Amino acid sequence: MAPAPWIEGWRGDLLAAAGGFALPFSFSPFFAWPLAPLSVTALFLAWSHARAGRALWRGWLHGVASFGAGVTWIVESFQFSHIALPPALALTVAFVAFLALYPALVGALLARFTPGVPAALRVLGVFPAAWVLGEWLRGWLLTGFTWLQLGYAQVDGPLAGLLPLTGVYGAGFASAVVAGALAWLVLCPAARSAAALAIAAAGFALLAALGAREWTRPAGAPLRVALVQGNVPQDQKWLPEMRAPTLERYMKLTAPHLGAALVVWPETALPGERRGMTPFIEHLDAVAARAGSAVLFGVPEYTGDPPRAYNNVLLVGTARGEYRKRHLVPFGEYLPLDALLRPFTRAVGIPVADFAAGPDRQPPLRVGDLRLAAYICYEIAFGNEVIRALPEAALLVTVSNDAWFGDSIGPHQHLQMARARALETGRDLLRATNTGITALVDARGQVRGRLPQFQAGALAGEAVPRTGATPYVRAGDWPALAACLALLAAGGVSARRQGRP
Repeated sequence: MAPAPWIEGWRGDLLAAAGGFALPFSFSPFFAWPLAPLSVTALFLAWSHARAGRALWRGWLHGVASFGAGVTWIVESFQFSHIALPPALALTVAFVAFLALYPALVGALLARFTPGVPAALRVLGVFPAAWVLGEWLRGWLLTGFTWLQLGYAQVDGPLAGLLPLTGVYGAGFASAVVAGALAWLVLCPAARSAAALAIAAAGFALLAALGAREWTRPAGAPLRVALVQGNVPQDQKWLPEMRAPTLERYMKLTAPHLGAALVVWPETALPGERRGMTPFIEHLDAVAARAGSAVLFGVPEYTGDPPRAYNNVLLVGTARGEYRKRHLVPFGEYLPLDALLRPFTRAVGIPVADFAAGPDRQPPLRVGDLRLAAYICYEIAFGNEVIRALPEAALLVTVSNDAWFGDSIGPHQHLQMARARALETGRDLLRATNTGITALVDARGQVRGRLPQFQAGALAGEAVPRTGATPYVRAGDWPALAACLALLAAGGVSARRQGRP
């Protein structure tokens, strides 16, 4: 496999950056899913003959371009945290530069340790495996950031059937293998390459067909539900003068739907601490109980000894229960590496919330005989955590306040990630948010109803409780990750046989 002159020097750098810039357009709201493997194809080509330093640089360029185009909505969150625009921009640039280190590290390690691996195994197996393990590391380190992982583009692509089998990492690996096959065809345009691509395509078609089967089944009659979207601007949400109008708005939006089995309000729908909201909570409890409804809503709580702040949801009316958020947003809800970073944030005047994480084991929420699996905002982005409540839970419920993202692509990406959880688990999903996107999602990951963004309203519909377990629910991420590790090990053995490090 001879190096191609058109990927040498600055041309290879440009190819890597262009591929990275294309990646975000494969996700919602653009849905150009073919760009996901094509983006990685460009990077694999740029890496194919690069030395470690150049591969690191090209991986970093790819990352800067993809995260720079795909997640710079984070600047909105910094500004809503009362950080002035100049430091908010600086923090966003630093965040993008940090995220770009993951593909940079993958590229450097591949260039250092895989030159002796046979070309087909290297491009079709080792490169895709290393890419997915890099995504897994990004989804784990410092509590993880899972946006723009390759498999999410397949929620709307032909490999969606792999999600209940292998989760996002398995679907991402399949997409990366397609990328490797395309790179192999470019680098080795021989008959055997075309044959290998055809065999791979047939294999993926078989896997997709297997994943398309229905892994779960209905567990009773559909449940009448209503999802309420208050549309309270983030910069007004906590103003004292907005408390009464906000509560009045939620009650008014809910009134026509009392009688539904479950009404869901967003994260921190109640604009005050739980103890200070006790009279309203008791009133809501009585109204909902008389109408035969359970109401799930978000409210922060300050409690314990010593007192700590928690991000909670409560269930009142015909049901009782509460859930405390376990997976907190780094920098948004807590400060990672606190001892190291706290002096810096204080010195430059950056406010950081200090929430406590809820316990890993919490009593399940129940509506009648049904168990609900509840997740608050960021938590729905982690498949390995969502499946902890399964297969016992019959429905997934997620509440969020995506007003933090402003009018950006962030809420669209967040909804697509929630849809992936519905596919992975074979469960209907209810999603209630403050400013959008509030949606009803079925067990196939299809949106069956949604409210327009930045409009107050209530979405009524039915959710089907389901029982059973997908292969992903039973095994989690480990089969896909183990396959990637096995491919890296095979590459290492092959390199040693060739007498290379």
